[in-house]
Amino acid sequence: MSGKTNRRNFIIGSVAAATAIGCKAVTQNSQSTVALSKIPSSMPERILGKTNVSLPILGLGGAGRTPISKRGQEKEAIALTQKALELGIRYFDTAENYGVSELHFGKILPSYRDEVYINTKTDARTYDRAWQHLEKSLKLLNTDYLDCWQMHHLSFLEELDIIFGNNGAIKAVEEAKEQGLIKFSGITGHHEPDVIAEALLRYDFDTTLISLNAADIHHPRPFSTGVLPVAQAKNVGVIAMKVPAYGRLFKPNLLRGMEQAMGYSLSLPGVHCCIIAAENPEQLESNVKVAQNYQVLTQTQMQQIEQLTANAREDGLFFRRWT
Repeated sequence: MSGKTNRRNFIIGSVAAATAIGCKAVTQNSQSTVALSKIPSSMPERILGKTNVSLPILGLGGAGRTPISKRGQEKEAIALTQKALELGIRYFDTAENYGVSELHFGKILPSYRDEVYINTKTDARTYDRAWQHLEKSLKLLNTDYLDCWQMHHLSFLEELDIIFGNNGAIKAVEEAKEQGLIKFSGITGHHEPDVIAEALLRYDFDTTLISLNAADIHHPRPFSTGVLPVAQAKNVGVIAMKVPAYGRLFKPNLLRGMEQAMGYSLSLPGVHCCIIAAENPEQLESNVKVAQNYQVLTQTQMQQIEQLTANAREDGLFFRRWT
């Protein structure tokens, strides 16, 4: 039996044991679970690029101001995840370094594994470290495979050289695909569109998660013009993040609300869906209602929104300051 097969069997065995413990924990810590034979379809859906997977236009983020990523808030995290399932969300986004996000998702999502799309990430750049992160993520998420595993927050061209080098993380990606531990691969970026575009040109990634909000166009290096054309040409699934800039775009004299923020990001050419975190079930339900009523914005509407954010550099693009 090969070393690769041994490794896969070891991971699956560890996940099976963790799943049994996780299910017991859910029973003990949650008064009820979502009684769903099929997650309801309540939002418009799009095909996520070359993955050929149809997903609602809104997914749930597992980082930021949300109990999903915070210790000591398991009850709130479970309730929020259950609410997401009830509302028809099927895309769940997390990462190895999102606090206890993977652990919390792993309490609920295994019961709906065939109906949900689980995306996690690694900030490892080398082969061994990437494998360590993958093993940890699978165990915490209580699953024997990921729908997508992404190389996290790429910001420098030098990182690409490491990832694609002889001992680079991309080898772990390819082995994990061969062994059925991941279905798709991707990259994410918050800072430098040129790095993401170069990565998409150098490797056949399936997805990319990038910062795309209504203030992005005012940055000297916008993601919308720097990455989307490349992603479209290669049919890469594009997921928008930082859509409301942690709510900063809703300050006075900026955007009126999530309708404009989400509407703008989802109306950019080549964007397939977005992920937004929620602080509580009520906020999540409000976001889902916006997604349910979404219609593609006209060019005039897009330009009007861009005018509203022309003076929002500090609020809309705060996460890109260091570059």
